[in-house]
Amino acid sequence: MKSDVKVLIIGGGPAGLTAAIYASRANLAPVVLEGSAPNLPGGQLMITTDVENFPGFPNGILGPDLMMNMRQQAEKAGADFKGLNVDSVDFSSRPFVVSTSDGKKITTDTVIIATGADARWLGLPEEMALQGKGVSACATCDGFFFRGKKVIVVGGGDTAMEEASYLARLASSVTLIHRRDRFRASAAMQKRVLENSKVSVAWNSVVTSILGLDEGKFRAARVKNVDTGVESEIEADGFFVAIGHRPNTSLFAGLLDLDPSGYIATVPGSAATSVPGVFAAGDVQDTVYKQAVTAAGSGCQAAIEASRYLEELGE
Repeated sequence: MKSDVKVLIIGGGPAGLTAAIYASRANLAPVVLEGSAPNLPGGQLMITTDVENFPGFPNGILGPDLMMNMRQQAEKAGADFKGLNVDSVDFSSRPFVVSTSDGKKITTDTVIIATGADARWLGLPEEMALQGKGVSACATCDGFFFRGKKVIVVGGGDTAMEEASYLARLASSVTLIHRRDRFRASAAMQKRVLENSKVSVAWNSVVTSILGLDEGKFRAARVKNVDTGVESEIEADGFFVAIGHRPNTSLFAGLLDLDPSGYIATVPGSAATSVPGVFAAGDVQDTVYKQAVTAAGSGCQAAIEASRYLEELGE
């Protein structure tokens, strides 16, 4: 059975767009399903303001502008973009079948999954309004803006320890807010954080609200002690939510091997998944770095591997 396309890319963030550029240049005429509302194209960078750590932009670039540049480059190279979401996939045999939100089915020889991962938030109404205005879920991305300033980190797992350690190298002080009386993180990571003189901990505490909406930037967190019920305000310049990420893999549960946290498992050093011909790139399979530049790199890797896979099949 002849397929509709050779390479189908699911996702329009830096991983999917880079895969589209490389697959296009390999003359594979990729189709990119970039999503539609509420799953808007471009991934998390579409809600990111200044990006100052992506190579090639010494003066920084706005997240949406970076994504638009990458999309235009992929389109110029020959990628075909469709503003569709994916309803279901069938990887049981080749060509693979992908059902889209317009009620149609696309058959494809290879699939590159680049659906990303979303940061977990506290669910406070002010979070989204102040995102990029002092509120963040990525210390590596935004810590630079808080050099010599006071910051808050919320969480108690490995992610929170990593964020607090990183921020302590830049900020004047770091306040860790955790809802329990002990961290969930590994002992070694806890030790490194607790022994840092720049870090203090608000134990048994939860954030009830974020202040600064009227001023247009974060200024303080209202915190409640779960034991005493006493509320107080902690003033700071930055507020980092560090309670982990949620990979967008619900479509692939039971079809591909996932790790215990739900990320797509790939062969070490490769973008290959448990199904030959299906590849994964970016944050959907990256449990460590979660950066735009590493997502782009893995998108390149996935496209090259998809091309080689087709060559080996004589296609």
